[in-house]
Amino acid sequence: MLVLILKRLLLSVPTLAGIVVVTFALTRLLPGDPAAYFAGNAASVEAVEQIRQKLGLNQPLATQFLRYVQELAVGNWGQSLSTGQPVAHEIATRLPASLELTLIALVLSLAVSIPLGVLAATRPGSWVDQLCRVVTTAGVSLPVFFTGLLLSFVFYFLLGWAPSPLGRIDPYVTAPATVTGFYLIDSLIARDGAAFVSSAKQLILPAITLALFVMAPVARMTRASMLGVLSADFVRTARAMGLSRTRVLYGYAFHNAFLPVLTTIGMVFSFMLGANVLVEKVFAWPGIGSFAVESLVASDYAPVQGFVLTMAILYVALNLVIDLLYLVIDPRVTVEG
Repeated sequence: MLVLILKRLLLSVPTLAGIVVVTFALTRLLPGDPAAYFAGNAASVEAVEQIRQKLGLNQPLATQFLRYVQELAVGNWGQSLSTGQPVAHEIATRLPASLELTLIALVLSLAVSIPLGVLAATRPGSWVDQLCRVVTTAGVSLPVFFTGLLLSFVFYFLLGWAPSPLGRIDPYVTAPATVTGFYLIDSLIARDGAAFVSSAKQLILPAITLALFVMAPVARMTRASMLGVLSADFVRTARAMGLSRTRVLYGYAFHNAFLPVLTTIGMVFSFMLGANVLVEKVFAWPGIGSFAVESLVASDYAPVQGFVLTMAILYVALNLVIDLLYLVIDPRVTVEG
């Protein structure tokens, strides 16, 4: 197990190095001048040049890249020109908001898509199977930003059931003291019922929006994988031995069908990290996705580079967790580098 972890970490080094190079190059190719943006429209050419020199933007790209790599090596991810704070601090502050939204949406999605896929596989051609097809079709057809705007319009503007889509907690409720950065957990630790209820209400619409985005592939893979396993010889043998339907379905069939589903879950989780950007903008969610978009508009290089690097690290960590879960679920599986 330890050898596998070390091997995966070593293999991730070239990937992260390539991402650092590509991100640095792409940010420099983007239109816009950070010095001109922060100097203002009324600034003179000399003032803009002074800011560019202070930021080191007048140096050759090779020199800028070397300095950037040296700062990364000591844990310095740069300074955000938009907020005046270190990028590492901004990401550490905003990342829990993005992870809380993503994890809640993932749990909600799995709670619906996996049982739906299992039922559709056990009842092919039934109304459950048709419902599964409708859900998978709608999930891949509706853009995530459209779903978010539609839910906000219906449940907030028309019906008034949902709170205003403006952040993680109601403006009139005090946020809990930061322990984990997850408002639901921190409010429970602080025993603040008002903060817990408010943060849970604010999570409903963005979590549903993100969950609908990933229900389709998980439900589809669960259905396909279960259909393949249910026709296997060992399932027919278990039924012939008189085992209960529940034990055959969940103790044997689903256990053997779960590995492809687990792979799909890992893929959709990485998709969710990217889709978070749109959801956070629609619901004014103060996560790293919205922070990256605002920095991109302002031609603020460092936060954009920090955002991409953070997503890459999360993706590498996610793949490592998936590999370890393979070994836990089925010890016969061997994961080679």
